[in-house]
Amino acid sequence: MFCPKCHSLMYPRNGKIVCERCGIFREMNKKGAVTIKKEKKVKKKPVVLDRRADGRPLVKMACPKCSNKEAYAELRQVRAADEPETQFYTCTKCGHRWRVN
Repeated sequence: MFCPKCHSLMYPRNGKIVCERCGIFREMNKKGAVTIKKEKKVKKKPVVLDRRADGRPLVKMACPKCSNKEAYAELRQVRAADEPETQFYTCTKCGHRWRVN
């Protein structure tokens, strides 16, 4: 089943069919889908604070080296096309670069 709002796939979870992108769900009973409600969406990505001139967003992320709370983020495709992108962060204070898979 596809989400009526964002048209992505909806997945069954705890007696409901839930859209993981926008949080809409349909409660299921023996007859099928009955009501549409909105569920809280879980934030998976850091909050964008600002953007640089080169387009990289400034996000709230703690540097593992100097504990600075701001970093620039970018996504890179480092593996095959069927693998997810890798998130790279660069500290605004010390310039340390790390990645999150």
